[in-house]
Amino acid sequence: MIMKQLRASLLLCLFLAVTTLAFGQDDKAQRPSPPATASGKIGAAQVTINYSSPAVKGRKMLGEKEPYGKVWRTGANEATTITFDKDVMIEGQTLKAGTYALFTIPNQTEWTVIFNKTAEQWGAFKYDEAQDALRVKVKPIASKALTERLKFEVTPKGKNAGVVTMKWENVEVPVRIKTDGASA
Repeated sequence: MIMKQLRASLLLCLFLAVTTLAFGQDDKAQRPSPPATASGKIGAAQVTINYSSPAVKGRKMLGEKEPYGKVWRTGANEATTITFDKDVMIEGQTLKAGTYALFTIPNQTEWTVIFNKTAEQWGAFKYDEAQDALRVKVKPIASKALTERLKFEVTPKGKNAGVVTMKWENVEVPVRIKTDGASA
């Protein structure tokens, strides 16, 4: 009798462990802000951006849901990351090859784009300015049409130059990049 109870208890524990593990898996594709990747070559450098893509859904996002003047994760869920496999010039300033968390501080007439050395973090909740590798200021551009889901584009512009552009709602934020020792 004791052996039957022990066996039943062990089977129950095994069943609970397996179901907990199965349901505990995070299916990122099922999130309201699904994962996305943008990548491309700018000069000799491979640029890869991994982010979660929130939707506008009829809301006023920039300036309200994502307030002006505050550090934003530039996406949803985990902090957006950007990887350069070679050293690059961002808006005329050097950034070493590596993976960075990509934060922004949105404003109506000027955005601060932040490349932070702590790439693996959730949102901007533990953002630490002391870990910034680089900050640059860029001018946003009004979009011609609504961009429902946040997206990034990597666009080459000539032999050693290009632009990474964030598009969302009615705004585009271009960041100029040069490679191979050329200055932006």
